[in-house]
Amino acid sequence: MGSVTSQPTVSSVPAPARPSPAADALPSGPVDPAADPVADDRLTVMGLLAEAFGGLAARGAAQLAEHQMSPVEFEVLLRLTRSPEGLLRMTDLSAQTSLTTSGVTRVVDRLVDRGLVARQACRTDRRTTYAVVTDAGRTLLGAALPDHLALIDQWLVGPLRSSGAGDLDTFVRLLRRLRDHVVPCATAGSGGPGIPVPARGSD
Repeated sequence: MGSVTSQPTVSSVPAPARPSPAADALPSGPVDPAADPVADDRLTVMGLLAEAFGGLAARGAAQLAEHQMSPVEFEVLLRLTRSPEGLLRMTDLSAQTSLTTSGVTRVVDRLVDRGLVARQACRTDRRTTYAVVTDAGRTLLGAALPDHLALIDQWLVGPLRSSGAGDLDTFVRLLRRLRDHVVPCATAGSGGPGIPVPARGSD
């Protein structure tokens, strides 16, 4: 194909519409939801959060797919690896990931089939089953993390650090407060002490 050698004149190209600087800004004054619920600033807050998370999640999923992992599989491996002894009760893993009991069972089943996670019974409580990250699981996670951390730095941490460390510190503090309010069980079982002893080498 030939190269383009001519350029349209300025008058033939309509100027792109400039987004309103206040398009994403919260209203400066109070809004009466009863009078105009569509203009309620709570919708803006929720919309901005959903848009930012959606963009980050899509980029993360594409990067993890290069390492043959789904986002939820990556989350399970990461949470297990960061837990004491590399293990969590299945019930705690379900609470941390906000998956249903059957949902986390399916994810762990897939990881067990790939040799990335193993199941272990508890010596002191036969009703308790642990998910334990294997050496292969740690290896796969370690291979994926450099690219994943670079992505996080580019699209999340970097922009928040651009105006100083204070913005990132404030963001983390407020995000943790929100997480603890919305998902109070997000750290279930991560403390380590008091966890029944797993039976090593069991299925």
